[in-house]
Amino acid sequence: MSEPASHKKSNFSHLRRKTVLHLLRTWRDVKGTARQVVGAEVRPDLPKQDMEQLQRQMQRCLDSHGGEISERCNTAELGRIYLGLNEAGHARFLKMLAGGFDIDHAKLSQLAADYAKLSQPADKLRLEMDMRQTLTSPRNAILRQFTALPDGFKFLVNMRADLLPLIGKDVKLKGLEYDLKTILSAWFDIGLLDLVEITWNSSAALLEKLIEYEAVHHVTSWDDLKNRLDSDRRVFAFFHNKMPLEPLIFVHVALVEGMSDTVQHLLDPDSPVANSEKADTAIFYSISNAQKGLAGISFGNFLIKRVVSELSAEMPNIKTFATLSPVPGFRGWLDPQIAAGKSEFFTKAELALLRQPEGDWFKDKKLAEALKPILMRLCAVYLTQQKKDKKPLDPVANFHIFNGARLERLNWLGDTSPKGMKQSAGIMVNYHYKLDEIDDNHEAFVAHGKIALGRGVRGLL
Repeated sequence: MSEPASHKKSNFSHLRRKTVLHLLRTWRDVKGTARQVVGAEVRPDLPKQDMEQLQRQMQRCLDSHGGEISERCNTAELGRIYLGLNEAGHARFLKMLAGGFDIDHAKLSQLAADYAKLSQPADKLRLEMDMRQTLTSPRNAILRQFTALPDGFKFLVNMRADLLPLIGKDVKLKGLEYDLKTILSAWFDIGLLDLVEITWNSSAALLEKLIEYEAVHHVTSWDDLKNRLDSDRRVFAFFHNKMPLEPLIFVHVALVEGMSDTVQHLLDPDSPVANSEKADTAIFYSISNAQKGLAGISFGNFLIKRVVSELSAEMPNIKTFATLSPVPGFRGWLDPQIAAGKSEFFTKAELALLRQPEGDWFKDKKLAEALKPILMRLCAVYLTQQKKDKKPLDPVANFHIFNGARLERLNWLGDTSPKGMKQSAGIMVNYHYKLDEIDDNHEAFVAHGKIALGRGVRGLL
């Protein structure tokens, strides 16, 4: 069930093309756009000869003298230019916006020097207000104008998705990213989101996005999707009224008896449909962020807790809420140590075994049984003891442990897909959201770095 990178890229390219065409059609209705404002077309790669023209258009967005209509026209034209650019053009556009429309550093330095000389509260307040205004960059004003356009929020989300891979150590691009994230964080507050259940009767356009945005277990076909939306399954997503047709994040839930230990069974389209009335456990087996441009704006923890609340009210027979989660960083941590041949975590005899696996080694029962106690112990060590900035090194572990889940159980060969074997030697994890422990577990982790562990995990350690 792994997903080739080229396939995933083509999926997002398909969605991106559809979004661009939709925005172009929408903004065509904004009076005064396109050639009426600028004249010659800006070329897709934004060569140097077109940079001056782009800079003038950005400045027009700041200098609008014709009121709201003129401002919207200029902003729509700037957006239309961006939508017509290729990857190289996007990078040049963003660097101009970041560097050419930054805050006035000289003025800010002068205000700071003047502030240090003041003693009267009224004078300090006046200068503080001037400093706040100076700290608001011209590019910030340009970006905020897009929020007044139809689908302007989707445009900003996509722009931030384009920006994130470019930042590196570029201070000006970091400033632009900060401006974008600040705007989006204010508008995409958790209190403004709607929880929606997605079913087989949802629109075809929405179901298509569910397929293409799925990031954990690739959806192979419409029949596969239908299986994931059957009567013993649920899919919930957060939506925002400014992007009503775009899921922000969604979670797949299986209603089962007992805590699931293998994803193959959950994803098998030939598995019989379970009787949801007999189910006592809700398994969250996939959670995907659908908008790359909203990275770092947290929804997932709220989504799980909202879904738990919804299912508890709807199905009182469900007593256990847990995940069946991947361990995406395990092999990335372990493999270099095996290659180096030295580690405090395994013996020389164990190293010899760890160097044997090739191909579908898990099908060799004798080898798999010999490796099981070693890899299970090492995975438990990785999840509980390997940290960065006092947080679990594994991103999925950090997410669930921070949210108050208990690291309940490790499952041997829980995902034998190529992706699962490559990431974690097939090991999957149950994080248990025990309702009467969530808050205490969260507080203990935040205050003391303590991770709540199930008996089985403690045994491995």
